[in-house]
Amino acid sequence: MAGLTPIRRVVTGNDAQGRSKVQWDGPAPNQHEASLGSGRGHTDIWVWEETPLPINGTNDDGNLKYIFSGPPGGGHFRVVQARAKPADYDRAKDPDVIAPHPPKLRAGGNGVWDRGGNSLFESAFHKTQTLDYGIVIHNGRDLVLDDCRLPMKVGDIVCQVGAWHQWCFPDGAQMAFDMIWADFPDGKGLAQGNDKPFPAPTLPAGVKPARRIVSIDRTEGRGELVGDTAAPDVRLDPARPGYAVHRLWVADGHPAKMVYETLHLPHTIEPPPRGSVCRVIDYPPDATWKGKIGEAEVKAFFKSMGSPGASTYSASAPHPYMQKTRTVDFVCILEGEITLVLDTQEVAMKQGEIAVLRGANHAWSNRSSKPARISVCTHDGKE
Repeated sequence: MAGLTPIRRVVTGNDAQGRSKVQWDGPAPNQHEASLGSGRGHTDIWVWEETPLPINGTNDDGNLKYIFSGPPGGGHFRVVQARAKPADYDRAKDPDVIAPHPPKLRAGGNGVWDRGGNSLFESAFHKTQTLDYGIVIHNGRDLVLDDCRLPMKVGDIVCQVGAWHQWCFPDGAQMAFDMIWADFPDGKGLAQGNDKPFPAPTLPAGVKPARRIVSIDRTEGRGELVGDTAAPDVRLDPARPGYAVHRLWVADGHPAKMVYETLHLPHTIEPPPRGSVCRVIDYPPDATWKGKIGEAEVKAFFKSMGSPGASTYSASAPHPYMQKTRTVDFVCILEGEITLVLDTQEVAMKQGEIAVLRGANHAWSNRSSKPARISVCTHDGKE
């Protein structure tokens, strides 16, 4: 691959007074141009080798050692990129074609199995010992399971619960993956329990659905679809018409569990201890509510989110919805333009860019005339 498209990555830190600031802002440096075959590679955004994740320090953990499935003690957040298929592509002349074969553990182990079937524009059918939040951030990909093929577009998210699957990318694509080491108590990574998926919600006018795909192995060797609907758990803020939080998945510990559903777990901004939460959030233009919100409205919102202590509201703060949690948040800008507000700085961001918030006091401000949408994968952190 003749170079990967740079991914802008904004990483926060804190100054000596504990005020949030930008630690790094620029192209994520740890690129692997052909890590997934000659037609595709990836960029590491952040890697963690222990859980909960450290939220401070001066080391750039995006530069830690690359492991396809991520470290067993933690996980990683990366962006996978594929080139587009040329019009004159001839599969018969493709040097990367591998015929399907029985499942086998890849050389070196590390919790990855595959059964071939790959080419320059298709991954192998594979399975990793991970829970993945897969977020399309540019163009589209087809997710292939043993019982269906699902085209995905920008903003669609799959919660891949240790399932066998394949990726096809004829148009080229960028997709972010939050990969978290998982528990395979039976050694096979089959579904545990029998929780039923929550039904799709009835959304009020003006709220766009956030697509959630869930896949898992019900039987050995078969990745199957659990559900493909709008994210079922949606919270609104009456003071900001058009604001919506879509909760997609919760991991209530580490390693993550192989279960059908998790949204019955308590709704809070912070994840469970050693766990994570995947959300999509819609932000209306600030102009639609600016000057109409005070302490009472902000407190009511954070209480409705199950996290009244997350608010750092102050009349003198740079934004009324400033919040701080002991978490590491991986944020992808999915649509529009939005500004990350910190204690000491502001950073304008646009579609396709990524922020890593490490215990940051922050808010998101939409100063444009159009709605903005972000995805947020929140992980339990520690000092």
